[in-house]
Amino acid sequence: MIIGTHMSIAGGLEKTAKAVVKMEANTMQIFSRNPRGSNFKEPTEKEAEAFQRIRKENGWGPLLAHAPYTMNPASDQEKIYDFACMVLREDIARMDRLGIENMVFHPGSHTGIGVEAGIKNIVAALNQAITGKEQITVLLETMSGKGTEIGYEFEQLREIRDRVDHPEGLGVCLDTCHIFSAGYDIVNDLDGVVARFDEVIGLEHLKAIHFNDSLTPFGAKKDRHATIGNGEIGMEALLRVLTHPALKDLPFYLETPLEDAGHKEEIRMLREKVEGSRE
Repeated sequence: MIIGTHMSIAGGLEKTAKAVVKMEANTMQIFSRNPRGSNFKEPTEKEAEAFQRIRKENGWGPLLAHAPYTMNPASDQEKIYDFACMVLREDIARMDRLGIENMVFHPGSHTGIGVEAGIKNIVAALNQAITGKEQITVLLETMSGKGTEIGYEFEQLREIRDRVDHPEGLGVCLDTCHIFSAGYDIVNDLDGVVARFDEVIGLEHLKAIHFNDSLTPFGAKKDRHATIGNGEIGMEALLRVLTHPALKDLPFYLETPLEDAGHKEEIRMLREKVEGSRE
């Protein structure tokens, strides 16, 4: 099982990597820059080498970078759209240089111009950022559907992927809280949801899972994460996601509202429950 959590790299990559080892995780997610702003700190060559050494020594699975929440590539406002294009262009290149396998971003909100116009903007933003020469895969995140969000239907993500110049460089990150809130019933029909994803997008394009419970009920179209087993999805249903034959070999990233010690306990608990289910 490949499981980790979101980690701050404010103290440096090497320190963060050591914290992941202490947490007994075997992957992690980081922000590609300040999640609520635009700043970033370039790691030194020595720091990047130490980070990769720790990662290899501990047999980590694929790593995930998350683009900042402040970008909206679906926007028709010039300043907002230009910022999103710059972030995608710069952060894809920087995370690729660091050896991060995947970078995920929220497709954005159309804010009134309509889904079709929003998707057109997202596609254009990706086309100026993905050259086809990168090793990193850029991931569209499944969204909850709050407000004018794009990406809460699998068909919307497929349309974006179908229209970019380099679809081979574009995959999907599935968020359990988001799809549950968007109306995909992973509690009572997980097999059906997985089959629907495969039919619309293709399971070969699913590269990562954000593993979260939901504070809000099914179909609420709200983005409110809960700790595993303490939300509306529940422990039993989430364990079925974690052990589903089509999903179990993917990397899982916790985005639950806990500090490092709590995440360590959450990871330990999940490993024990999965092992117990095999006995």
